[in-house]
Amino acid sequence: MPRFYCPTSLRCGDLLDLPASAARHVQVLRLQPGDSITLFNGGPGWDERDSEHTQGGEFEASVTRMGRSDVQVKVGAYHAVEREAAHRVHLAVGMPANERMDWLVEKATELGVASIQPLMTERSVLRLNPERAGKKQAHWQSVAVAACEQCGGNRVPVIHAVMTLAAWIKAQPAQASDQRLLLSLRPGAQSVRAAVKAFADPASAGAHTEAITFLSGPEGGLSPAEEDIALACGFAPVTLGARVLRAETAALAALAALLL
Repeated sequence: MPRFYCPTSLRCGDLLDLPASAARHVQVLRLQPGDSITLFNGGPGWDERDSEHTQGGEFEASVTRMGRSDVQVKVGAYHAVEREAAHRVHLAVGMPANERMDWLVEKATELGVASIQPLMTERSVLRLNPERAGKKQAHWQSVAVAACEQCGGNRVPVIHAVMTLAAWIKAQPAQASDQRLLLSLRPGAQSVRAAVKAFADPASAGAHTEAITFLSGPEGGLSPAEEDIALACGFAPVTLGARVLRAETAALAALAALLL
């Protein structure tokens, strides 16, 4: 059944005009009055908004009218189903170049990431001025919405505004309430597998960690100075092993281990 993100209050029995993006999607699929769809409204920043508008789960709905540029639906039964990971994993990543960031956002959303912080670092190939950065953020947010609609997630990850690594690190609280991991090739870095095992072990100090912040570099990785700053901020170095992976592959491989 087609799924659509609808960032508004949803109540059983309501007649509702779909947002423009969802309406266009319905029209592209050539749906007709009487066809069934699924709606969800747990979108970016959902945990900071009015809980009446963001109850999570999803709703059955049926198309009641197809206009030339608008679509009306009737909201049906509510299902309190959630498909989120046990831990909230927040990805901070040095932006890879070209379309690879789009691909990373899409696949990270499918895996269940809670948020993505795009970063400009010393070795970043992609450099964005403020205007272009704002447009990219909006584009990546739409990529995350589409990925959620496809994969069955009911919580759209927040795509934060682009920041420099230095500014982002400076904004991190001194007392960490999350587990902080840094993808690194430094000697002595523990494996991601060992870190995941520590989260799962009831006897481990990290067993009750609800959130993980995972920092990964761009092409070429973070510079030694940037890694030093992250380590001083409480990040623990982890590694995926001896293979050299592309920036977006490495981030996704680590996310898969942490989330699945």
